[in-house]
Amino acid sequence: MNEKYHNKYRISSARLQTWDYGWVGEYFITICTKDRLHYFGEIKNGQMILSNIGVIANLMWYEIRNHQKNVELGEFIVMPNHVHGILILNNINPLPAVQTGHALSLAPGQQRFQNQGKNTISSIIGSYKSAVTKHCNRLGFKFAWQPLFHDHIIRDEKSFSNISNYITNNPMNWEKDKFIKDE
Repeated sequence: MNEKYHNKYRISSARLQTWDYGWVGEYFITICTKDRLHYFGEIKNGQMILSNIGVIANLMWYEIRNHQKNVELGEFIVMPNHVHGILILNNINPLPAVQTGHALSLAPGQQRFQNQGKNTISSIIGSYKSAVTKHCNRLGFKFAWQPLFHDHIIRDEKSFSNISNYITNNPMNWEKDKFIKDE
């Protein structure tokens, strides 16, 4: 159930409450454009044709590794109205010992930290979204992101392989994509 904060309803987090999103791991990320508008280009014959904004979104993703310590990039694709990518965090925030205040030491029912700080999935995606928006604004392109993003913790090699294949094949499966919303 959503609770009120300063007389406004808050959306409950879909994130795993016992997990620190700065820990070593592999994460499948999906970020949508505002109102799922097709800012990034179009699919033609199963191939993604990037617009100028799509080129910026693509370029800025690969810049992540130049601005974040210990981040590797897995598969990535820019689609007409969203991006899918895999971020691999290596030794950024090691698993905590007991009594650290991190998520694993929380009592049942206690909420984990809302702002987990630097080198977390949230901070990395926030920086990426900000860079894309900044460059689009600087060049005079109208563009906006959806406020949130979706993440999924990849738990094993089979899942990693399936998600990588899903990302690679996404343009060929566009007509069946749940994010297709027509403009």
